[in-house]
This record gives sequence, structure tokens and C-alpha cells, in this order.
Amino acid sequence: MKPAIGILGGMGPQATVDTINKIIKNTSAHCDQEHIPTITVSIPDIPDRTESIFLKNNKPLEKMISYLKILEATHVGCIIIPCNTAHFWFDDLQKQTLIKMISIIEATITHLKNTNTKKVYILATSATIHAQLYQKKLAEQHIEYEVPSEEVQQKIMKNIYQYKSGQHDLVKQNMKEIIQHYAISEGEKFLLACTEIPLILEEIMLEKPKSFVDTTDILVKNAIQFYQNQ
Repeated sequence: MKPAIGILGGMGPQATVDTINKIIKNTSAHCDQEHIPTITVSIPDIPDRTESIFLKNNKPLEKMISYLKILEATHVGCIIIPCNTAHFWFDDLQKQTLIKMISIIEATITHLKNTNTKKVYILATSATIHAQLYQKKLAEQHIEYEVPSEEVQQKIMKNIYQYKSGQHDLVKQNMKEIIQHYAISEGEKFLLACTEIPLILEEIMLEKPKSFVDTTDILVKNAIQFYQNQ
């Protein structure tokens, strides 16, 4: 068997489970033995990424390095992190291991470029927006983008935290109302740059799949391709 896909999770736990589910759904298998092996470290005591970015501290990095070493010890073939905001420390984490790490941001930018996406509306945590984890790379590829107003961004961030706390029905209705204010034209998409948001908008995405870019799904497909090419 080829080396497993390593998942540095826990940010949050539901997004980690969604990642595992998407690996299973995107794998062509006829029996248990044909599925892709995964090794997941989902220890949710990693400090809040958004809070740390705004406070300019590296508390999440210390924990992530510790859990990265657990995956490294299992000799996985690659490592993915199903949390966009955590990619603020991606380069620092990659320096800590020789194992290939697949960036959710790089994978998404490549996907947008290859699909000739003209413009994206970024839905993400306030820290991902603030740190411009996507904006700079989108501009480099000449892909237009729009970020929410400060008022709307506060609502999105509140919804993300509420979803993490289990208020699923309320959050789904709130996010539905938010995206209804956007007029999506051909070649334009919502960029779901927080791994909780595809879970929140799951039902709406089924109705209009071409209007959304699920960064978790893109990350998973890249990891599967890497696994198969090992």
C-alpha cells in the first residue's frame, strides 16, 4: 500500500470529518481495500487562528508543529490542512518537515486559473481576508475578486463561530440571506475560503453547484492525485 494521506485537522473537527468524507466520495473504489488510507490528527486545542493573526502571535503554530510531528512519525506520503486560515503559517510548517504539504490556497488558485474563472466573491474568516491569503495570489493571476463589506464580514465571522458551536439551522438561514444579496454572473463564483462554509451552504450548493468553489474539495482532489501518482 502507498503511504497514506496525512490530515492535520481539528480546525475545526467538523471540517476535518468533511475532508475525510470527501476523500472517500472522490475515490473510485469497489471495496474497503481499494479506498485511500488516511491518518488524521484531529486535536482541537489549537488556539483560535483568527484571534492569533489579529493579535500577531504564533500560538497556533506551536501546536500545529507538535501535531505535524505525529503525522511525520507515521511516514505519510503528503499532508493537508483543512483550514484556510491556518495556511497563514503554511510556509513555516513546511520548513518543519520533508514530507510534501499540499496548500489549499495554491491548489485553489490553480483550479481557478485552469477553469478560466473571471471573478470570485471571497467568503472566509476575517483573518483570511485581513491577511490577504487569497487576494494577492488572485491579483497575480489577474482574477478579479471582491471581499464583503466590514458589516457583512462581521456577520459571516459570527456565523462561522455559531456553526462551530452547533447552531446549524440558524447559521444556514443567515448565510443564505447573505449570499442572496450577490448577483452572480457567468464566469463568477463564490469562493468558499473557510472549510466550515461548504458545510453551512451544502444545500444551496447542491442547487447551484457551478456558482461555488469549494476549497476543501479542491484540496482533497489534489491530495488524491498526489497519492495516486506516488
